[in-house]
Amino acid sequence: MASRPSGSSVFSAAFVRTASGWRGAEVDLGRAEIVDDFGDAVQEHLGLDGDELALLCVEVEDEWFALVRYQGDEEPRAFLSDAQAGLTDDLGELFGELAGVAPDTDTPEVGVRPAGDFELLSDLGVSPEELIELSMEEGALPADTLSVIAERLAFADELDRLR
Repeated sequence: MASRPSGSSVFSAAFVRTASGWRGAEVDLGRAEIVDDFGDAVQEHLGLDGDELALLCVEVEDEWFALVRYQGDEEPRAFLSDAQAGLTDDLGELFGELAGVAPDTDTPEVGVRPAGDFELLSDLGVSPEELIELSMEEGALPADTLSVIAERLAFADELDRLR
């Protein structure tokens, strides 16, 4: 991987839903070269062993955030708060690939455009419309948006502990 978000701080953590609630761990994505490396890192840091539901949450300072849902043998499902994240760094490019989008290099200044699986959290209580609205809320930083989502899904305390 050639570049990381220049001058931006990256925070990534994964959360697994257990019978007693959510448990989280900070995840280092610094060596990720392909999208499968994300799942490997989540597996390693959370010690997944079955059909558990796990969420990878990544925020790049005030630029963008990503959510990836892992569950058993199902293909990972991804949401990216801004389809243009791939223009800024390789990590954004990998998340764009996982979300099934490519940045628009012809008109890079089109504004924030969420992309990926909008249904990602619908069975957990965050509708596609809410997810889009939260990610496009003017003045909200990615950290703020992930905090709201974590609150809605009942893992805000774990998120705060890891930050």
